[in-house]
Amino acid sequence: MTRRLPFQRPLHRLQLHLQRAGWNAFRHSAFQNSKAAAYSAILSLFPTLLAATTILALAPEGDTFLGELRYGFSQILPPDTMLLVQAYFQPGKGRSAHLILIVFVISFFAAMGLMLALMEGLRRAERLPRSAWNFWWQRVVAVLLVAGTLIPMFFATLLVTFGHFIEHWIVDSAGHELRFYVLLFWRVIRWGIAVVTSVVMLAMIYHFGVPRRRHWKHALPGAMMATVTWFVSTLLFGWYVTRFSHYQVVYGSLGAGMATMVWLYIVSLSILFGAEFNAEVYGVCGDEPPELDTMPDAETHSAREVAGRGAESGENCFQEPGEDLPRFR
Repeated sequence: MTRRLPFQRPLHRLQLHLQRAGWNAFRHSAFQNSKAAAYSAILSLFPTLLAATTILALAPEGDTFLGELRYGFSQILPPDTMLLVQAYFQPGKGRSAHLILIVFVISFFAAMGLMLALMEGLRRAERLPRSAWNFWWQRVVAVLLVAGTLIPMFFATLLVTFGHFIEHWIVDSAGHELRFYVLLFWRVIRWGIAVVTSVVMLAMIYHFGVPRRRHWKHALPGAMMATVTWFVSTLLFGWYVTRFSHYQVVYGSLGAGMATMVWLYIVSLSILFGAEFNAEVYGVCGDEPPELDTMPDAETHSAREVAGRGAESGENCFQEPGEDLPRFR
């Protein structure tokens, strides 16, 4: 029997968690839930941009703000998606207040649909029954999560976007010898805060998005994994679209919209994969048996025993039968 080196054991453990999280994402229909979330997200994205850019255009320095916002979005959006949304950043377009109000209502309800689709994926990842959520309370939580996650996202967007002004000030103020290091430090801080904000936002969704809440530390591994998957997949998708894919040729004028839909689908799938990763790292169980309709009949009895023992002990202990998998603690 080959003995593993000390540093190999955590890597092997992480590999097992990733493999099982990916398989469970397939079993729990994460791909279907991601489609629903992406559809709601695209219905929310463009009305939100329309309302935000119209409000910014009313400011005294509206044209400058729109230019900086365009630059910030170009740093985080895939190329085809940026081609689609840059029309919203054209200065000098006036729109009525009634239109902005209607657009805001549409985007808010679409965002609630996005959150409901993600919450359904979280429920499946936690193996909870459909009756775990009250119909109206689930929608109240979805509305609160939309508001709660938009606030940190708003400040992170401001930092990434208008941090360009601070960057110019640093370049002008720093000494010639230290300018490079100060600028590098600021960029690390700027994007580091954006990453931390993403982790906090996803941890909030994982914590409050299920009826039986995890401890905050139990939500962090999935939030960090989802953030890494989100950012890496966005970079890879942008690279693929730029070099290999020709959405405009295949779909014509709808090409940028299709690329945006695919990108939002990847982001939604990353979030649900993070939920499955949490379930594998810390396990799941509750006072009631989890939904077992996706498990083979041979595993059902053992899984109920595991869930029952976890409910009695009050710990997060759900583990697939047939494999003694160590967990991060």
